[in-house]
Amino acid sequence: QVQLVESGGGLVQAGGSLRLSCAASARTFSSYTMGWFRQAPGKEREFVATISRNGGNTDYVGSVKGRFTISRDNAKTTVYLQMNSLKPEDTAVYYCAASSDYYSGLPMDYNYWGQGTQVTVSS
Repeated sequence: QVQLVESGGGLVQAGGSLRLSCAASARTFSSYTMGWFRQAPGKEREFVATISRNGGNTDYVGSVKGRFTISRDNAKTTVYLQMNSLKPEDTAVYYCAASSDYYSGLPMDYNYWGQGTQVTVSS
């Protein structure tokens, strides 16, 4: 069982930055692909970014490329999402997720999920 706890969300003006963190309980953290997803009101959960087990590979949804950076520290069992140049359309609840079997952008491929952290970007 893996427990994931997100932090770092909040209210920021357009153009600002936030850094999300996701602390994992798993001692085998390095065996999981980690991902960030988001869900805006009335919309389906959307893939944002993923990072491979050793951090060597990353992928992003097109709308955040060049603005967001996913990273991980396996020694601290933590994954991060640095978000720069934020836009009002980035407003959503952001979720951290772990996958034991896949390097994927599909929510169905992730076994464990955090409770989410709210990010609100004002115009």
